[in-house]
Amino acid sequence: MAKLDRYLFREFTQSFLATLIVLLVVSLGGVMADLLGNIADGRLPAGLLLSQMGLQLLNYLPLILPLALMLGLLLSFSRLYRDSEMPVLTSIGVGPKRLLRPILLLVAPVVVVIGTLSLWLGPWADRTSERMIEHANRSLVVAGLDAGKFTMLPNGSVIYIGGISADGTQLRKVFVQRQQDDRLDVVTARSGEMFFEGARDRYMRLNEGFRVEGPLEQGRDYNLMRFASNEFALPDRADIRDEADPELLPTLALLGDKRPDANAQLHARIAPPLLALAFALMTLPLARSSPRQARYGRIMLGFLAYLVGTNLMFIGTNALSEGKIPPLLGLWWLSLPLLAAGAWLYFRDGRMTRARVKA
Repeated sequence: MAKLDRYLFREFTQSFLATLIVLLVVSLGGVMADLLGNIADGRLPAGLLLSQMGLQLLNYLPLILPLALMLGLLLSFSRLYRDSEMPVLTSIGVGPKRLLRPILLLVAPVVVVIGTLSLWLGPWADRTSERMIEHANRSLVVAGLDAGKFTMLPNGSVIYIGGISADGTQLRKVFVQRQQDDRLDVVTARSGEMFFEGARDRYMRLNEGFRVEGPLEQGRDYNLMRFASNEFALPDRADIRDEADPELLPTLALLGDKRPDANAQLHARIAPPLLALAFALMTLPLARSSPRQARYGRIMLGFLAYLVGTNLMFIGTNALSEGKIPPLLGLWWLSLPLLAAGAWLYFRDGRMTRARVKA
C-alpha cells in the first residue's frame, strides 16, 4: 500500500470510528429509554435489558453505519480542504480516480458489514429477541419474581413468593398486597400458578388461601374471605408477533414469498448497503470547499441528503407492502438512481467546464 493510501485510509478510518461512537452512544440512549419504558409498564422483564439492548442495536446498525460512514468521510475531506491538502494533492495529479482506492479500502468492508447486518444478522436478532421475550413471559423466574423476596409490580401491587418450581410456573406460599382507590386488598395462598388467555393477557391463579379487603385509612369495613381459587391479572406483556411475520423470516425465505409485505421487507433489506455506497461516493463532491469557507455547511447538506434517502426508503417500503408500487419495481427506483448519481458526481468532481466560444 502506497504512503498516500495509508495516510488517507488512516484519516478516513479515524473520522469514521469517531462518528460511529457518537452515533452509537446516542442510539443506545434511545434504545435504553424505550426498553426501560417497557420494563416500567411490565411488558418486558428487567433481566432482559442488556440482551434486548444488544439485539435491538443489531437492527439499528444498518441505518447507523451508512450515516457514520458518510459523516466520517465528509469530516475527513473537509479537514483536507481546510488545511489546503486537497489542492496540493490535485496539483500533483491526484484526482477522484486516484482517491478511489483509499476510499474503497474503508467503504467496501463497511458496505459488506451493512449487507451482512441487513440481510442476515438483523432478522436473526429480531427472531431471537421475540423468542427470549416469549420465554420470559411464560416464566416467573425470568420475569423477576424471585423466591423469598418482596417484588413490586408495575401496577403498584406487592407480591411475595416462598418458593418457585424449577420451570418457573408453580408457586408456593404466596402473599399479594393490592391497592385500588381507597381500598386495600391482602391475599395469602398456599400455592399458585400463572396462565394465559389470548395473545397478551396473563393471569395468576392462587389456590387455598385467605383474602382480607378493607379501607386504606380509618374504618372498620373489612371483609374476610376464604377461597379455593382466586385469579387476578398481571400487567400486559409485550406484543408477540406471528412467526410468519416477514420481519422475522430469514432473507432466503422471503425470495419465494408472494405476499406484498414480504416483498417490501426483502427490498428494505437490500437497499441499505446500496444506499451506503451511494452516500459514500457523494462525500468527495459535497466536501469540496475553499480554505476560508465554513466547514460544517456541507456536512449539514450531506446529513439532509441522508435523511431524504432513508425517509424515501421507509415510504417506499410502506407503499410496497400496501401494493401501491409494482412488486418488480421494488426499491430499485431509489437505490439505483442514487447510486448512479453518486458515481456521476464523484467522477465529475473537480472537472473544469469548457468555456463557451462566442461567434
